[in-house]
Amino acid sequence: MIVRPATRDDVPTLVALIGDLAAYEREPDAVEVDEEMLAAALFAESPVVFANVADDAGTVLGMTIHFLNFSTWTGRVGIYLEDFYVRPETRGRGVGTALMTALADQARACGYARIDWSVLDWNESALGFYRSIGARPMTGWTGYRLDGDALRTFARRDT
Repeated sequence: MIVRPATRDDVPTLVALIGDLAAYEREPDAVEVDEEMLAAALFAESPVVFANVADDAGTVLGMTIHFLNFSTWTGRVGIYLEDFYVRPETRGRGVGTALMTALADQARACGYARIDWSVLDWNESALGFYRSIGARPMTGWTGYRLDGDALRTFARRDT
């Protein structure tokens, strides 16, 4: 198994894995991305998102999808891990560790300050994995999101 950057040929598999992840996270109807949208984001002249895949002889076993962020406190770029998914039938074989190691190697090689992500509080297997690699929860912070109707309404406000 190798971890490599995703290619255009991986896009259909990535979209399918995103759907699998959404179903696992109990939000199967929330996925709006399609192959064209994802390919445009991943392979633009200046991409806004990046993906790695764990490839075992041409079969994709898992993926990470991330984008860059910036910490004003450290003055350095970081990685935000948007999606991390390993096919259930391949879990426990080191696929997730390999994917996270590749992301950590990239962060170190580029001089990035950190890798951030969110995890659902009920996802005990993910929480256990993250603890096992030395990650720590960010206590005292609550994630917020402005989207859908609330975003449209707020954006139209008179300022």
